[in-house]
Amino acid sequence: MISGYSFRPRWWAFALAAAGCAAGILLGNWQSRRADEKRAAVASEMRLALRGEFLERYTVLLDNKLNRGRPGYHVVQPLRLADSRHVLVNRGWVAAPAHREQLPQLRTPPGVHEVEGRVWQNVEVTTFAVWSGLKLEPYVLEQHSPLADGLARNWPRADAGVETHESYALLWYSLAVLSAVLFVALSIRRERKTA
Repeated sequence: MISGYSFRPRWWAFALAAAGCAAGILLGNWQSRRADEKRAAVASEMRLALRGEFLERYTVLLDNKLNRGRPGYHVVQPLRLADSRHVLVNRGWVAAPAHREQLPQLRTPPGVHEVEGRVWQNVEVTTFAVWSGLKLEPYVLEQHSPLADGLARNWPRADAGVETHESYALLWYSLAVLSAVLFVALSIRRERKTA
């Protein structure tokens, strides 16, 4: 130790530093796990191409969806496949009319279409199946293929947010280091000279 100074930690400073270090490490690990989960989701992402006909009468609009800052709806419709199975398809986004009591005008192209997109599993489709009476596959297809229907399909990437989790992890780990550094710095005190 430097002459004239001593390391004399206070119990409360030690407790605060230990809590800050523990919290920073735990929260940093949590954010790191979230980033890993998103990377794993991208690695296991399944893309699918289906051929079928959209059932317009079972259209559902998911409200409060933004696209480039504008309010609107996601358009969800079942696609009837040749073997009579049905798959829910999130077809894209449509702008909300100026007055909320009006619904947007939708164009559902008639006939059979090739629909490609990303599969979202673990989505609750039971309520839609009960309402429509259709037997549905246990996933929703996020449509990526173009159709002349006026819907926007600029979906976020599956790995969107990984960088945010990594940044937060770094922030929390930095808090842990700062807690330890402050503990040491505030525990070093000048010795009093005795007369």
